[in-house]
Amino acid sequence: MTDKPSPYANSGAIASYTDDAPRKVPGLVDLHRMTMLLLAEQAPNAAHILVVGAGGGMETKALAEAQAGWRFTGVDPSPAMLNLARQTVMPFADRIDLLDGTVDQAPACPFDGAVCLLTLHHIDRSERLNTLREIRHRLKPGASIVIAGHSAPGPDPSRWMKLSVAFGDRAGFDWTRATDTGRMMTERLSLLAPPEEEALLREAGFVDVALFYAAFSFRGWVGIAGHQKPD
Repeated sequence: MTDKPSPYANSGAIASYTDDAPRKVPGLVDLHRMTMLLLAEQAPNAAHILVVGAGGGMETKALAEAQAGWRFTGVDPSPAMLNLARQTVMPFADRIDLLDGTVDQAPACPFDGAVCLLTLHHIDRSERLNTLREIRHRLKPGASIVIAGHSAPGPDPSRWMKLSVAFGDRAGFDWTRATDTGRMMTERLSLLAPPEEEALLREAGFVDVALFYAAFSFRGWVGIAGHQKPD
């Protein structure tokens, strides 16, 4: 994994994650439902879905609630975040397998769909490409992948990151604080411009790549696993 410090090495950040994420990510509940619908377009009723960056468990719980016939395998390199996920998905534990590690530790099934939310912006471009390729290798041809996270839209990405920070500050935002925090996040995260994000998905072996979600600095795409696996 990248040698950048993990944002979830702090016990306080982990404990508050399931409360903080819906406040910080515009329309997170709706993003989860859109993700389910995009996967369900191609997935069978008894689908097996791969969740990459499954720590916290919020998206896995939402998908399991909406699709009673789906099974899930989730991977995450943070044991603490996986422990939180196990608590979150407890009502559906009989259909969910959570593994400590990166996508390389996921079985080669192949899966009927994959989701990777709020994860890829933490890893650099080369590792991101490898992650997407490893996901593609584990998908059936024609299966969907759904990704979402921070991107770098426009000529001034820090402006949109500032707005995302201000959106999440429900206690009364301060423009100076939001600007400083937004600039810090823009420098710390591994952000790609939206055209680069789409190109990376295609390079990893996905076709019919389409934007479906945009909110300040956040973007989400869906792609279809091509019939030819990448090298």
